[in-house]
Amino acid sequence: MKKVAFSDMIKGNRCFVIAEAGINHNGSFDEARRLIDSASKTGVDAIKFQTYITEQRTHTGSPIFDILKKCELPFEDFEKLKKHAEDQNMIFLSTPFDESSAAFLQQLEVLVYKLASFDVVNIPFLKSIAQKGIPTILSTGMASEDEVQNAVNIFKEEQADLALLHCVSSYPLKPENANLGAISTLKKKFDVPVGYSDHTNGIEVPLYSVAAGSIIVEKHYMIDEHSDCCDAPVSITEAQTKLLVKKIRELELIVGSGKLGMTEPQKGAEIFRRHEQ
Repeated sequence: MKKVAFSDMIKGNRCFVIAEAGINHNGSFDEARRLIDSASKTGVDAIKFQTYITEQRTHTGSPIFDILKKCELPFEDFEKLKKHAEDQNMIFLSTPFDESSAAFLQQLEVLVYKLASFDVVNIPFLKSIAQKGIPTILSTGMASEDEVQNAVNIFKEEQADLALLHCVSSYPLKPENANLGAISTLKKKFDVPVGYSDHTNGIEVPLYSVAAGSIIVEKHYMIDEHSDCCDAPVSITEAQTKLLVKKIRELELIVGSGKLGMTEPQKGAEIFRRHEQ
């Protein structure tokens, strides 16, 4: 698969759509491959997983420790999954949750890091990621304006590309709590590409986020409604994702370039313009 520059991923008004497989494979390599095969039929640009060592991600007394340990894949599996995704003409992404995982993904030559909202305030980890010089997408759930500004400053100091995703850390998220107006706020305040990471269980809110200005959409993904996976309450199926991508591409045409002036569809009405007599 031909490498794609970060700037090309988020160019113009074309939204970059990520299927967030996450840990919906339940620790099964074969299921992770099936998620890739399924997502490749939907038209998404990328599929994303989570790469971590459980003991470095959380402590043994955490209520999610056992779930994470069950869903942990060995590093060598991700090398195979990356190749499989690229063979399906999709970009492979993964979220590292520790230094070892980030270093491994760097060796894999991932095009982009995706960092979770939980690490917005993890300053040492952000600095380590920024210093690698790999473009990064950062979710901003729970973060204050000052916390986001601190994160942005870290990447600017290292001259590393950064995009922000508006995100509400609620699982599942009620649509009325999506606060899509924050997309505009992030754009105005931080002058970086902005998108949206969704935790509702439908396609309407991520679609509306594109109308609100998102140029990246990340949505949790499962194969079908019978999938027994950790993030099922916030995930959508292959059929739903295919429809979401279709609707996003239609919406992009409707939104257009935003350029003012005479356009081709208006030329027939030009003779009716009323110049001063």
